[in-house]
Amino acid sequence: MAVDNSTSDPHTPSSQLSLADIVVIAVYFALNVAVGIWSSCRASRNTVSGYFLAGRDMTWWPIGASLFASSEGSGLFIGLAGSGAAGGVAVAGFEWNATYVLLALAWVFVPIYISSEIVTMPEYIQKRYGGQRIRMYLSVLSLLLSVFTKISIDLYAGALFVHICLGWNFYLSTILMLAITALYTIAGGLAAVIYTDALQTLIMVVGAVILTVKAFDQIGGYEQLAAAYARAIPSKTVANTTCHLPRADAMHMFRDPYTGDLPWTGMTFGLTIMATWYWCTDQVIVQRSLSARDLNHAKAGSILASYLKMLPMGLIVMPGMISRALFPGRAVVSERHKVRLSHTDDVGCVTPAECLRACGAEIGCSNIAYPKLVMELMPIGLRGLMVAVMMAALMSSLTSIFNSSSTLFTMDVWRRLRPRVSERELLLVGRLVIVVLIGVSVAWIPVLQGSNSGQLFIYMQSVTSSLAPPVTAVFVLGIFWRRANEQGAFWGLMVGLAVGATRLVLEFLYPALPCGAVDTRPAILGSIHYLHFAVALFALSGAVVVAGSLLTPPPPAAQIHNLTWWTLAKDLPPGTKTGDTQKHAFWARVCGINAILLMCVNVFFYAYFA
Repeated sequence: MAVDNSTSDPHTPSSQLSLADIVVIAVYFALNVAVGIWSSCRASRNTVSGYFLAGRDMTWWPIGASLFASSEGSGLFIGLAGSGAAGGVAVAGFEWNATYVLLALAWVFVPIYISSEIVTMPEYIQKRYGGQRIRMYLSVLSLLLSVFTKISIDLYAGALFVHICLGWNFYLSTILMLAITALYTIAGGLAAVIYTDALQTLIMVVGAVILTVKAFDQIGGYEQLAAAYARAIPSKTVANTTCHLPRADAMHMFRDPYTGDLPWTGMTFGLTIMATWYWCTDQVIVQRSLSARDLNHAKAGSILASYLKMLPMGLIVMPGMISRALFPGRAVVSERHKVRLSHTDDVGCVTPAECLRACGAEIGCSNIAYPKLVMELMPIGLRGLMVAVMMAALMSSLTSIFNSSSTLFTMDVWRRLRPRVSERELLLVGRLVIVVLIGVSVAWIPVLQGSNSGQLFIYMQSVTSSLAPPVTAVFVLGIFWRRANEQGAFWGLMVGLAVGATRLVLEFLYPALPCGAVDTRPAILGSIHYLHFAVALFALSGAVVVAGSLLTPPPPAAQIHNLTWWTLAKDLPPGTKTGDTQKHAFWARVCGINAILLMCVNVFFYAYFA
């Protein structure tokens, strides 16, 4: 039964853009296209290495910016802010954890990938283990994950933002952004994607900083955040429940391992397993590091990306918490800081009827936290900038996915079907794959509109926890254990897939319940947190790989040469001339010192919010 405590009429924010807003958006698109054309002209687009790996000549700063922008899509902007609104700061751990795995990428994984002279991650697995079945499985799995999680989630989040902020036609705006992103991805390959990502990173950070400053100003500064969030109680609540109350541990990173929404055990171990898959084995991310001019540029790119990944706590998560404080139904705001409030339940709604009215989903409306801030707080002109920011987030992630997915299909699937294919045909197929991906993405839009996930970011991580751990186990054991062989790896992946897919199917059959509903879900969903499940699935898959490898003959020494950490030739990376040895050693020390400094900064922030 709902209890109504509201006292005023609803207020609907204006969704009209001024001429200044439209000009800002137009300038952004013009800059984007110009940078895409410029980078396309600079790159060698008529070779496989030039198109898919930017000629392996990228410097550190666009690599770092692209690593950040590729991970900060519109799904992450909307999802992180939404999870911040729902549960507080702990979700920032998903961003801060990236520091350690990004350093592992540059110092451990990339040297092996470079020495093996591969273009795709499944290609490395095929070289390391032998045979074709694992390579084909990983290629198909990656393509499916790209279409039905990465692309679909980013499109859903981008469409949600456009709908709330602008009132634009869903299909028209989505197809427009898809067309522009595909245009320079098809034309310029990875070089165009990386340089436009660098531009979009700058726009995202500038726009997010402006909104963050205005958001903190509305609640009286950072010192008032905890108190304002604690008062963010909706006007309509469900009787005899506490789900409408903000979490008491909202300002703490480390939460109870049994009752916490993000238990510290899962955030430490399960998250690291999932992050290792994403940052060290996923084609979208690793492809940027493989394009580096040399190993030092790859290391410096990872360090820059790690520093940038420290920003979402202040620029996305906390603004999401502020949005809940401003728009729950009865927020308290000081007289000095005037803001138009909606006196109906929006971000913090709990009753299905109110949530359905506010955002079209009965389970909750925390996903609208960031768009609500933009429309309520940003003045004319800057509102257009934030629209450009969200479009930048959407487009940067889509371009990365398009390019990497086309690389996977072309190099792993098409070349397998046509072994004697010409380089010209590979480039043509790579461009056509992007067109097909666009078609599938547009066809998926009706499903996205019916999406009912309460917290988009948690949904993303939950899906990843069911599919990624077996892949992580195969890569980690392949790199650090010489005895691992193809039979063990294959059956480790198959057992992991069977167990993970079972949980994933159960999650779709038994979705999250609205406030006050009796939890009748199976114990594997209700009792085992998805981050803890990731640890168990990783251990199970790893055990099968070990057992299968020990029961079958070891791989020959020639097969693992330069493909494991212990058999890697400790030479200078490709592209380093003999006369540049001292210069290379100097910059290697600079990268090492920065990596240590970065970890110290990361540990300090963890300790501060622990």
